[in-house]
Parts: sequence; C-alpha cells; structure tokens
Amino acid sequence: MPTTSEDSLHHLRHSLAHVLAQAVTNLWPGTLVTIGPPIDTGCYYDFLFAEPITDSDLPKIEKEMKKIIYQGQTFRCDELKVADAKKFWRKLKQKFKVELIEDLEKNEKVKTVTHYTNIGPKGDNTFVDLCRGGHVETTKDIPADCFKVTTLAGAYWRGDEKREQLTRIYVAAFASKAELDAHLKMVEEAKKRDHRKLGKELDLFAFSDMVGPGLPLWTPRGTIIVDQIEALGKEMEEKGGYLRVRTPHIAKGKLYAQTGHLAHYKTSMFPPMKLDGEEEYYLKPMNCPHHHQIFASSARSYRDLPMRLAEYGHCYRYEDSGALFGLMRVRSLCMNDAHIYLTEEQFEQEFNAVIDLYIEYFRIFDIGKYVMRLSLHDPKELGKKYVNEPKLWVKTEEMVRKAMQKKNVNYVEVPDEAAFYGPKIDVQIWSAIGREFTLATNQVDFDVPGKVGLKYIDKDGVEKVPLCIHRAPLSTHERLVGFLIEHFAGLFPLWLAPVQVNILPVAAPHEEAAATLAADLKKRGVRVEVLPSSDSLGKRIRDGEMMKVPYLVVLGDREIAEKTVTVRNVKTKKQVGVARDAFIDSVITDIDKRLLHSTIGV
Repeated sequence: MPTTSEDSLHHLRHSLAHVLAQAVTNLWPGTLVTIGPPIDTGCYYDFLFAEPITDSDLPKIEKEMKKIIYQGQTFRCDELKVADAKKFWRKLKQKFKVELIEDLEKNEKVKTVTHYTNIGPKGDNTFVDLCRGGHVETTKDIPADCFKVTTLAGAYWRGDEKREQLTRIYVAAFASKAELDAHLKMVEEAKKRDHRKLGKELDLFAFSDMVGPGLPLWTPRGTIIVDQIEALGKEMEEKGGYLRVRTPHIAKGKLYAQTGHLAHYKTSMFPPMKLDGEEEYYLKPMNCPHHHQIFASSARSYRDLPMRLAEYGHCYRYEDSGALFGLMRVRSLCMNDAHIYLTEEQFEQEFNAVIDLYIEYFRIFDIGKYVMRLSLHDPKELGKKYVNEPKLWVKTEEMVRKAMQKKNVNYVEVPDEAAFYGPKIDVQIWSAIGREFTLATNQVDFDVPGKVGLKYIDKDGVEKVPLCIHRAPLSTHERLVGFLIEHFAGLFPLWLAPVQVNILPVAAPHEEAAATLAADLKKRGVRVEVLPSSDSLGKRIRDGEMMKVPYLVVLGDREIAEKTVTVRNVKTKKQVGVARDAFIDSVITDIDKRLLHSTIGV
C-alpha cells in the first residue's frame, strides 16, 4: 500500500487516471481519449463520447474502476519510435493521441515516446496510454475507499473553444478514506457557500444576456459591499501616503504598444475601436500604462519619490466564454490598483510596506491561512514570454527574495509565472472551509518605465529611470466579493453587511418606537430596515435570517417600557436583552472598528 508521501500520492492519482480511462473505454467502446493528469485533489480525464453521458453514469464508472483495481493490474513501460507510436494510435482511430505525439515531435524534437500498458491478472494487455510514467506497482496499491468519481464538466480540446468540446470526468483521490471524506465534506459545504448561489439569494449582483456574459451588474445591496471595500482601500492608502488619480476607460492602441501590453496581452483585450479619421482605440485592460503617463506629465526629482499613484480603475478583458465563472472570472473588473515609482534604494521598504498592507487586510477579513508565491521567469523564454534582460531578471528576483526573507514572509518560489516585465508575488489565500483562492498581486517592473521614457533627476543631478511596483492587495471588487461571500457564507461582518439591522416591532402599536429607533440608527450611519408587523414575528425572523442581516432587533411592550431592545445575532443564533442606547453605541463601535465579532454579547 502506498505511503502518504507527495510522490506516492501523485503516483496513486496518476494511476487512477489510467484506471478511469480504462473503465470508460470498457463501458463505452470507441470513446476517444485525450489527456488525464493528476491534480491537487485527484485526477481527471477528458473524453470525446459518441453519445453524451450524464451524472447518473458516474456510479457505473466508479464500479468499473473498482473492478479494475481489485484485479491487481500492473503497469508496463514500452518505448516506441515516434513513427510506430503514431501508427499504433492511428490504427485505434485515436486522433487526439496522434496529435499529441506530433506536437511532441515538433516542439520537443523527441524521437521516441513511452507508453504504459495495464497488464491484467492473466498477463493480458487491458489498456494502453501515452504517458511519461509515475505509477503504483499494482492497482491493488490503490485503496478502493480513497477515491470517488465526482463530477462531469465540459472542456475544449487544448483549451481552444474552436476545437472539439470534450467531457471531463473528475475523480477525487487521497491517501486515506478520512482525507477523502474531509475533502468531500468541504466540497459539499462549498456548494452551499457558492457565491453565484448566495449572490442571487441575497440580491447582490446579476448578469444579463442583454448586457453580455462576464459583465456583472451590482444591485443596490451589492453596491453597498463594493462601496465599503473601496472606502476601506482609500482609507488604508491615505494612511500609506498614496495619491489618488483617475484615468479614462479607453486609450489609443499605441499606448499599449509602447508599454508592451499589446504584444503580450492582445488576445486578452477587446478588439480595437475603429474611429473615422483617428487611430485605433482599445478598452483599458489594465491601469499601469495610464499611470505611467501621469508620472511622465511633469518633471520629477528624487524628492518626489516614492510616488504612489492609486486608483479604483475600471478595466475590461476579453475572457473566453467557457472560462467565465461568476464573479471570479469576468470581462468587466474594478481593480484596487496602485503603482509606486521609486529608487532602487527605496525598494525594500516600499515592497515590504505593501506586504504589511496585505497582512492587515488578512486580519480585517479574517483570512488565517495564506502563502505568497514568488513567480520567477524562465530563461528559455527570454525575448518571447519575458523581456530579454537576463541580468535585470536575476538582480530583481534576488531583490524580491531578500526582502521576503528579511521580513520572514511565508512564501514559495514558482518558476515561469512572472509578469512579462518582472517578478511578482501572487497571494494565495484559503477560505474558512479550506478552499484556495488567488487574490492579490505585487509585481516589480524594471522594464516598462524605461521603455516609455519615465525618468527623474537624482540628487547628483543625473537623469535616472525609476523602478515601479504594481500592487493590487484587494484584487478586483468582483473576485474579492466572490471570495468574501463564500468565506463568510453570506454572513458578512457588521461593517460590511448590506443591511446591518432589521427592526421587528411585535405589533402595530410598537411600530412608532421602531421607526424612532431606525431614525436614530440612520443618523449614526447605520444601514437599517424596519420589517412591519403585517407579517408574523416568526416569518420576519426567518426573512431576516434568510437575508443574513447580522442583527434582528425585537421591540414589544416590555422593551419600550424598559428602554431596551431584544437583539438576535443571526450568525450565532444567540439572543439577549440590551439597553437601547447601549445597543446603538455598540453597533457604532463595531462598525467603526470593522470588528469581526459582536461586542454586544451575542
């Protein structure tokens, strides 16, 4: 039985992908197979079926997989010449495997490829796949209770929506049943917290076919959340010495050509607008080219640096329709963006100040687990994927590495994921149920400032090019709100909730007191709604809980006579009587301090 080491788990998952493909082709002969890699939670395999399958077929696939596992099949490696391999797959009419081999031959100049054959208990060949290896010794090394066939999804071959649409079958697989059960429990909880589901139930945002896919519409309730996040960002940036700017939603194509974005990101940009007698214009895909023009608009000296320009800039990126996913992947996005122009000597202090800002946001939003990914360049991709400045790459990456180490930041290094102009930090965070998200970025740009002619006069009178840090600690409104919906399960902290207090008069005679309390709270800036007594008290409590309003306040004869309120905390389900004025003061304190938990005692 395999150990729980990373390699053994990888081999288990890789082997299961083969077992999955074998099970599917046993059940549906003639199905075309493509690729089936191991992933962090198990594996998947993409197929082209003659007739579509449904979720009801998944138990049948899982049963067939267990049958294969119990046979104790082994994996035999065979090395074939490219021509023989192509001939083999053409004979089986498996065109996708032929295409994969042709690509390996063209791009990697391979002369041979390896195939792994599943050998049955009688020494018979049961299944063959194009594969580089990494398997268990025998399928009996795969615990039959450590995996589950979970879901179906659509996928385009090679990620190209112009190519064949395939059926992707996912398998969750772990080293033990306990780990699998914990994962499946998290998945079920994630379904309940799905931001698309809760966003609709809580009336936070909408999508319209008339507007277009990937273009979210913020409702009044959702806009409150967005505005509160923007207010927080502006408050934090004012403390950090940022200067606010505003830039237009479009610009001439030559601006993005000058910065290099057009060459590197054109496929992610909307097509240009053709204007009679004018040059091409593009919708803004990012804010940095515009901010560079603001820096360049006046003469700068070392005394002006660091210059921190911040904007909640609205950007537009063309994402394939198949990649769109609620608020997490959109075409219209509002970025919490800023660019810091600085000298090399100022780098460490400024870079770490951005890291400190991230950590403060983690505290405010109750994000306990995070890791920062230092994304590096690949020297083989210089001049293609990355600017061709090998010495600057090495120097800048080491600057970032030293700053992170000196600050003792939790980070990992990841090759070949840098921005085209320099290394970057991608911030991975985990929600309350352990689901991983990519949230923010902190990028170092040693290339574009010089390319677009940015300069400052140093203290020695010499003209120099500034470094630039690109940072977006709150990501985009869309992605952050999507994360927060799932992180808090729609039960936002008081300061962030669209409606903070619902007041429930027990009967008609209590409505005047309810209106007075509501007016007093509104004067203090509290978002409050009165639910009139025309409905039963029980129904109104259920309505408030369904809309996840943090506090439900009941007013009846006793409360009015004693100048108290009965407060129900929707999150904890606790209820307590509190003096009316003390309740108001506590609510204001909790909001002003952006506290995560109530100080009222519920």
